[in-house]
Amino acid sequence: MNEFYEWLININKLDFKDKSVLILGSGKIADQYAFALQKMNIRDITVISRKGLENDHIKNSLGVKILDGGFEKHLRNFNKQDLLIIALPTESLLKAAEMALESGQTNILIEKPASLFPENLNLLDKFEQNSKIRIAYNRLLYTNFHKLKQLTHDDGGITSVKFTFTEWIDKIDFSNYDDQTLKFWGIQNSLHVISMVIDLIGDLKQISSFSNGKLNWHPSGSCFVGSGISEQNIPFSYHADWESGDRWGIEVFTTKNSYKLIPLEDLYVCKKNSLVYRQVKFDKAFSEVKQGICEEIAFMLSEMNDMQSFVTVTKAKRFIETAKKIFKY
Repeated sequence: MNEFYEWLININKLDFKDKSVLILGSGKIADQYAFALQKMNIRDITVISRKGLENDHIKNSLGVKILDGGFEKHLRNFNKQDLLIIALPTESLLKAAEMALESGQTNILIEKPASLFPENLNLLDKFEQNSKIRIAYNRLLYTNFHKLKQLTHDDGGITSVKFTFTEWIDKIDFSNYDDQTLKFWGIQNSLHVISMVIDLIGDLKQISSFSNGKLNWHPSGSCFVGSGISEQNIPFSYHADWESGDRWGIEVFTTKNSYKLIPLEDLYVCKKNSLVYRQVKFDKAFSEVKQGICEEIAFMLSEMNDMQSFVTVTKAKRFIETAKKIFKY
């Protein structure tokens, strides 16, 4: 438990400068990856863009090679890279991944959720034996998240969890997403929170889920309430009302303390028989980069193989199946 946290907070001491990385995409997420790669002193970076550059870290990056015209035009011409990052719109992720694997790329990080449909991920199965394919749920590599794991382990284990995944629907830029992605917004976005809960307490083996309300772009509902028990026999509950006010958050309970990841990027503890939550200190290797991004890259480029800490294709399928139950898809 402590070993992986220590590894995460010291990835800035690892030497990746001679690694080659190819990014497919040039939107906000691709921009964050380009920024992270430069902070990690990686020198051989190529970005394939479909319609020109959209963000500053790529535009203003010295030494980053830019290719316009889309991955369909360029990907098959690339020699094997140390890492391929696929940061495209959701509807293009699997197509790009399949082309990359057929072209000989074997170390691939695909932006989550990789697909809105778990059965579509089956096409990656035939490549897994000879390739390292992971789905980029960056919050699962937050250092505060692993500090929480360490603390709850020291407390004797988690006794229960409650969480919320209320979405700020007024802030969604609908022009960035197709209708199908919006229809399954719980998979596209809310899985950030749900995946963290699953990583803490195991798959949600029994769920009683209820939904109410309706949005014209998300017909399965706008209010989601439920409870159940995980495969580790830890009870959980959740409440998310997309037409009201709240935020993403997770509360974790042990026999000694309760903890809050609210916001998800921070960590607070309340001692038993106290009403006061105090912030827990934790370290980060790259404080100026969005949490989880450098950690993902380091994981993919290193020999670290902690399967519980990053998302395989099989695990991604289970995440989506759980979301289908919660959102009544």
